[in-house]
Amino acid sequence: MCFLIYILWVINMSNGEIVQITKVYNSKILQEDVKLLKERYPFLEVENIGYSVLGKSIPYIVWGKGNKEIMFSASIHSNEWITTLVLMKFIEWLSYTYKQKNDRYELYKLEDIFNNRKIFFVPMVNPDGVDLLNNGLTQEQINNMYDLSKKYPNIPFPNGWKANFNGVDLNLQFPANWERAKEVKFAQGFTVPGPRDFVGKGPLTEPESLALYNFTLNHDFERIVAYHTQGQVIYYKYLDMLPPDTLKIAREMSRLSGYALEETLYASSFAGYKDWFIQQYNRPGFTIEAGLGENPLPISQFNQIYKENFGIIMTAINY
Repeated sequence: MCFLIYILWVINMSNGEIVQITKVYNSKILQEDVKLLKERYPFLEVENIGYSVLGKSIPYIVWGKGNKEIMFSASIHSNEWITTLVLMKFIEWLSYTYKQKNDRYELYKLEDIFNNRKIFFVPMVNPDGVDLLNNGLTQEQINNMYDLSKKYPNIPFPNGWKANFNGVDLNLQFPANWERAKEVKFAQGFTVPGPRDFVGKGPLTEPESLALYNFTLNHDFERIVAYHTQGQVIYYKYLDMLPPDTLKIAREMSRLSGYALEETLYASSFAGYKDWFIQQYNRPGFTIEAGLGENPLPISQFNQIYKENFGIIMTAINY
């Protein structure tokens, strides 16, 4: 039923789609699409949470005007950029469908949701990293990142790059047992900046992770959903912490998507954004590992990934 609604939107949309899934998506295209969405749907709020190492804006989009705040993020890892498209396409569907006020969509009562919730989307946390993979950097910038990658010759460049421009893994930057994350990753050999798994010199040293941290502190999110690839898995706990309602929400997400519910492996249990959110607020936080295969997932997987995750996103919004 969830994906049927999306298909009906595609069939009936007569004024043209803004977000194109045929493009190799980068931060420039994101900025253009955000601008066009705002022009077409003036009820959207658009701002940014901060700036990347290279000074690129990290935009966020708000849909709704209610008091209940929910937040989605994507592309904190650069070679997981297809998750940006998932959120952008969903924002466009949500905005178009709400504007139409079509009875066909009464199942989701979008007007009630709009009036009672405020949904925040941060679709590209790591614009510099995404731009490395998708034709958004200068050759000099690429060369600087390539020099860092030489320290890890077994990781392919650029496809194996997850980090920001400084070679720091942004999802290992949060103050949720960061010191333990450092011990684990150093033991695995990730001791200097590179394509992935380097925790930095301390928590929140990178402008992107600090921006996401401060953005969260400045709001009152009832739950967050952090999008990654790949594995078709939903992670919903931090160590032994299981905030109220988490399991109910996670089970519904799993039912609608077919994704497995799993507890994070111990070696990957620290310093992530979802981990910190749960520790800080004791509220539901979810990491979604969308799709299946080797990162970066090909754009040919988009329709399947969107189909799987439409219900996940609607569950997070509706609960």
